[in-house]
Amino acid sequence: MRIIYMGTPDFAVPALDALRAAGHAIAAVYSQPPRPAGRGKALRPSPVHARAEQLGIEVRTPLSLKDEAVQDAFRALNADVAVVAAYGLILPRPILAAPRFGCLNIHASLLPRWRGAAPIQRAILAGDNLTGVTIMDMEAGLDTGPMRAKHVTPIEDKTAGALTHELAQAGAELMVEVLDDLDQHPPLPQPEEGVTYAAKIDKSESRIDFSRDAHQIERQIRAFNPFPGAFFEYRGERFRILAAQVEDHHGPAGELLDNSLLLGCGHGALRPTLIQRAGKGAMSAGELLRGYEIPAGSRVDG
Repeated sequence: MRIIYMGTPDFAVPALDALRAAGHAIAAVYSQPPRPAGRGKALRPSPVHARAEQLGIEVRTPLSLKDEAVQDAFRALNADVAVVAAYGLILPRPILAAPRFGCLNIHASLLPRWRGAAPIQRAILAGDNLTGVTIMDMEAGLDTGPMRAKHVTPIEDKTAGALTHELAQAGAELMVEVLDDLDQHPPLPQPEEGVTYAAKIDKSESRIDFSRDAHQIERQIRAFNPFPGAFFEYRGERFRILAAQVEDHHGPAGELLDNSLLLGCGHGALRPTLIQRAGKGAMSAGELLRGYEIPAGSRVDG
């Protein structure tokens, strides 16, 4: 097929590679414009943009798809289908209608659960046992279009980073399978029951509230690894917890219950196993405590 590919972050790179490897012709890639990054704030292309350039594919980075000239240029590509994966811009109706077979989206949840911007993080935070990817036809509503295929995977103790990598690969393979035979993957309406919305993650959610249940906090830690990172403060310094274990101990919330960084919670206790000081690399709790004492009885600020 002749495809327009639309994606921005690392999550969207595997599908671009898979479509190219499957022999499809990528007419152009659309991605978010380069953003300032690093200490020098130099403009940096998105991961999809960078990968497309490596492959020698034309990249377009409009600020919006609402402009008629942008829509005319999109339509002039005469695509059979547009494949969308975490692109980040709203697709207006003229864009949705331009390709012969419309626009197909790789969405990182089992729709209709977790429509919206942060389905992977919200699934972990909610304690869901399963998640996956859905290939869906796009329409004007927010992730409301009919579904063509699903892939299911257990969440277990995975971080958002690990789950994103896994679902990116699964979504790439599933999209290739769907495009190989659209007739064998007819669009089916989403059920009306079970709809939930995955709101964008706000950085304010990353501060740990130790009055909560230890299991909830452990899920928060996994959901915000690698970004934005769940954290507490001690003596004015920020500590990001990247991994932790729940233990059956009880004590005041936010208080160190031993000299090995066991933290009291509203119910149960939490022992960080991987932690990061501001401006430092990730380290085990033991490595941290060899050079930085946080004795039993100390209190941290969530």
